[in-house]
Amino acid sequence: MPNPYASTGSVATVTSSIAGGSSSGPNAPGGPGSLAGGPVLSPATVVRRLARYVRPHAGLFVVSFVTAAVSVILQLYVPIQVGQAIDCIIGTGNVDFARLGAIAVQLAVVVTIAAVTQWVQGYCINRLSFRAIRDLRVDASEKIGRMPLSFIDAHPHGDLISRVVNDVEQIGDGLLQGFTNLFTGVVTIVGTLVFMLSVSVPMAIVVVLVTPLSILAAWLIAKLSNRSFATQQRIQGNLGAHVEEYVGQQKLVDAFAFGPRAEERFEGLNSELYVAGERAQFLSSLSNPGTRFINNIIYAVVGVLGCVCVITGWPAPLTVGGVQTFLSYANQYTKPFNEVTSVITQIQIAFASARRIFALLDATEEAPDAPDAVELVDPRGDVAIEHVDFSYVPERPLLRDICVHARPGMRFALVGPTGCGKTTLINLLLRFYDVNAGRIALDGVDIRQLTRRSLRAAFGMVLQDTWLFEGTVAENIAYGRPDATREEIVAAAERAHADSFIRALPAGYDTVIGEDGGTFSQGQRQLLCIARVMLTDPAILLLDEATSSIDTRTELQVQAAFDQLMAGRTSFVVAHRLSTIREADCILMMRDGRIIERGTHDELIAAGGAYAELYRAQFA
Repeated sequence: MPNPYASTGSVATVTSSIAGGSSSGPNAPGGPGSLAGGPVLSPATVVRRLARYVRPHAGLFVVSFVTAAVSVILQLYVPIQVGQAIDCIIGTGNVDFARLGAIAVQLAVVVTIAAVTQWVQGYCINRLSFRAIRDLRVDASEKIGRMPLSFIDAHPHGDLISRVVNDVEQIGDGLLQGFTNLFTGVVTIVGTLVFMLSVSVPMAIVVVLVTPLSILAAWLIAKLSNRSFATQQRIQGNLGAHVEEYVGQQKLVDAFAFGPRAEERFEGLNSELYVAGERAQFLSSLSNPGTRFINNIIYAVVGVLGCVCVITGWPAPLTVGGVQTFLSYANQYTKPFNEVTSVITQIQIAFASARRIFALLDATEEAPDAPDAVELVDPRGDVAIEHVDFSYVPERPLLRDICVHARPGMRFALVGPTGCGKTTLINLLLRFYDVNAGRIALDGVDIRQLTRRSLRAAFGMVLQDTWLFEGTVAENIAYGRPDATREEIVAAAERAHADSFIRALPAGYDTVIGEDGGTFSQGQRQLLCIARVMLTDPAILLLDEATSSIDTRTELQVQAAFDQLMAGRTSFVVAHRLSTIREADCILMMRDGRIIERGTHDELIAAGGAYAELYRAQFA
C-alpha cells in the first residue's frame, strides 16, 4: 500500500521503475489523474500564463522596451552616417574632411549612447527574467506542498524535482532569449522599414516582398521540431526520476544485485533521450541556415538592384553611399529573423518545460479545510473511529467497517499480516487520506471539521522508516518545535537514551549530519526520531514499528521511555514484534481490512484465535 511518510519512492516503486515497470491506478503516470494526462496548452495560452509572472515587474519591462527602442534607433542611424561619410569621398584628392570629421564625432556619440542603452536593456531583461522564474519556482514548490499524499505517492519524485528545478531553469533561459529578441526585433523591423522607405521606396518594397520566405521556412521547421522537444523533456523527466530513485535506494539495489539491470534501464532511457534530443536539435538547427540562406539572397538582390540604381538611375536615383546604407538596412531588417531562428531551440525547450510546469500547477490540490473548520485547542485524545470504510482504488476495498473508541490515555496496538490496513488506519487518523464512509472524531469533533494543521499538531509520530535532514543534531531533534531551548532538546534526547552517543560526536548537539542521517546507524537514527517526538509532547502518539531497528537492550530502555511518554496519552502502536505490546489496553487483530479480534493480551491468548496463533508462532 502507499506509504505517505517515505521521503523517497517506496521500495516497490523503486524496483518497478528500475526494472522498467509502470505504476497503475487513477493517479499513475499516464493515467486519468496524471500530469501527462492533462490537456496540451496552446502557445498563446503558455505565453499568457507566463505573462502573469512578468506583470508584477512591469517597470523593468517598460525600461527594457524603451532602452531597446533607443538602442535600435541609434544603431539604425549609424548606416546613414556611414553612407554620408562615403559620399564625402568624392574622388582621388577630393575629400570633404570638414564634413567627414563632424560625421565621425556624431558617429562616436551615437555608438556610445547605443552601447549604454543596450547594457541597460540587458540588465533589466536579466532582472525581469530571474524574478519571474523565481516566482514561478516558488509557486511550483508551494504547489507540491499543497498536493495530497496520494499524488506524491503516484508520481516519480525525480520527475517532480526535475519540473521544479530543470524545467523552470529552461523557462528562464527561454524568457531571457525570447524577450531580448522580441524587444530588439520588433523595433528593428519597424525602424528599418521606416529608414529604408526614406532612402528608396522601390528597393524597400523588394525586401519586404521577399522576406516572408524566410518567415515561412522558420515556421515550417519549428512546427516539425516542436513535438520532438516535448518528447525530449518528458524523457528527461523520466531519466531524472530513475536516477533519483536509483541513488536514493543504492543499498537495496546492491543488496539484490540489481545494478546491471538498473544500468540497462538507465542506458535505455539515456538512448531514448539521445535519439529524441538528436532529432529535435537536427530539425531546429535547420532554421538558422535556412533563413540565413534566404536572407543572403535578399542581400544579393539588394546589392545588384542598388548598383543598377547608381548606374542607370532606375527605378530611382541612388548614390554609392546610399547603396551602402541600404545594404546595411537590408541586413539589419533580416537580422531579427535570424536571431529568432538561432534561439528557436531554446524557446521550444522553454515552451515544453512551461507546459510541464503548468501541468503541475493545474493538478488537483488537496481539498481545503472546511469553511467552518475550527482550530483544535488542548486536545484530550479521545479518538472515535466509527464504521469507517476506505480504499485507495475504488474497485479494491481495503478497510471495511472499522470501529474503535480510544479514550484518553488508552494504549491501542494494531497487529496483523502485512497489507491488512494497519498503516492505512494511521494515514486516516492524520487525514493524509479521507475516509470513504463513516467518520473519525477527535474529542467528539469530526476531524474533517478541524483544520489539518491543528489536527496533525495533536499527534506525535515515530515510524519504522527514519528521516533526518542535513543540519545539526539539535535542529533535527527540534524539527517539530523550532523554538525549543537547548535544555529542552537535551532533556528529550536523554529520555530517548540518545544523549550519550550525541555527546560522543565531535561537536555534540551542534554536529552537522548528512542527508538521511549520514553515517549514523539505523538504531541511532531511530533514537533521534524518538527524541524528536518526545520534544513535541503530543496528546496522541502514533508508533509504527518505532523500535524495530534497535537492539534488544536499547529497546528495553526506549520502551521504558515510551511507557513514561505514553502515560496519560492516547497511543496507537503498529507492531509485528508482539513482545512490545503485551501491556496495551486493547489489541486490535486485523486481517483483510477488518478487525477480527480485540482485547487485552491475556484475553486474546485465552481465546485461542488468530492472535494466539500468531503469538505462538513468534515464541515457539
